[in-house]
Amino acid sequence: MAFNRREFIEVSLATATLAVLPAATLGAPDRKLKILFLGGTGFLGPHTVRYALDRGHEVTLFNRGRTNTDLFPELETIIGNRDPEIDAGLSGLVDREWDAVIDTSGYVPRITGASAGLLSDSVGQYLFVSTICQYDNWAEGGTNGTEDRPGATLDDPTTEDVRTHYCALKAYCERAVEQAMPRRVTQIRPGLIVGPRDGTDRFTYWPVRIDQGGEVLAPGKPSDLTQYIDVRDLARFMVHCLEQGLTDTYNVVRNPMPFGDLLSACVSTIESDAELTWVPADFLAEHDIQAWRDVPAWADSDSALAGSLTWSANKALSAGLTIRPVEETIRDTLAWFRSLPEERQSNLRAGMSRDKEASVLEAWHSSEPAAGK
Repeated sequence: MAFNRREFIEVSLATATLAVLPAATLGAPDRKLKILFLGGTGFLGPHTVRYALDRGHEVTLFNRGRTNTDLFPELETIIGNRDPEIDAGLSGLVDREWDAVIDTSGYVPRITGASAGLLSDSVGQYLFVSTICQYDNWAEGGTNGTEDRPGATLDDPTTEDVRTHYCALKAYCERAVEQAMPRRVTQIRPGLIVGPRDGTDRFTYWPVRIDQGGEVLAPGKPSDLTQYIDVRDLARFMVHCLEQGLTDTYNVVRNPMPFGDLLSACVSTIESDAELTWVPADFLAEHDIQAWRDVPAWADSDSALAGSLTWSANKALSAGLTIRPVEETIRDTLAWFRSLPEERQSNLRAGMSRDKEASVLEAWHSSEPAAGK
């Protein structure tokens, strides 16, 4: 059944409401798994490792031993390199067996394919964390069942320029893993991952800015859509896929919600005195305020990027994905950010500066009488 954009949004918002479930709905796992984690010390990794341990599973880490080395000192860590051509490469994984592998650090198909190929005879299930933007024309968005849409392609599929071709290279990584381990792969395609430990501040900007109070520049219209996935919900679903032996492909995002609801939830949850001033998208463009760079997690509903925040997660929701209330994500993200050193708190990595925001707001208020004539 085909949906137009309006019908899809209505269905998605209804489904998103039904999907907000308490975190304690899962029973004990049927068996203890031996899980190999390629990475595990960045953002998504620690949340997933901790949840797997809480579920009683045995976890082995494989990484370079350079990032957050103080995490999980009790776990076995195999030091190596994802690139088989660097140092010891993957040699530490030879002649070992695990029930499953979680790969959160694969970005280049040559490298990702090397680990999948090496582990194909010693691991039962390979869970690869890809991205929602791996789709061809991903900014169009997708309704229910779009996991079968084709992935992006490159004129030169041998390139390893991740900065330029991140999305398309993830699509090639998916193909490399599936080729090495056909029918034993779980492809996870998250959207914007948010929550505690998120070093990008793309979601964090909004709770932090609203916590500061005063007049807040809100972009576009309250009805413009946004979507994200709380890192802890993503971690839970990944481990759930291993426990249930789910070898399929899933978009893992919260179904779309109005941007106005997100900002209003920030105001009420934080109990801030912030006042939202909605500034139209065309005015923002005239003043060089850009989606994501200056106003993260937002896209003008009339722009070419609008669909990028309207992907359906219905397949994952049916398979067991649960979504915590937005208020919990806001509260915990802000609490984590407040725990950081003062120097880090004073240097948000996303969003506009207070001076730039004030300048645009002043310009907007100056234009309002003329706009009303």
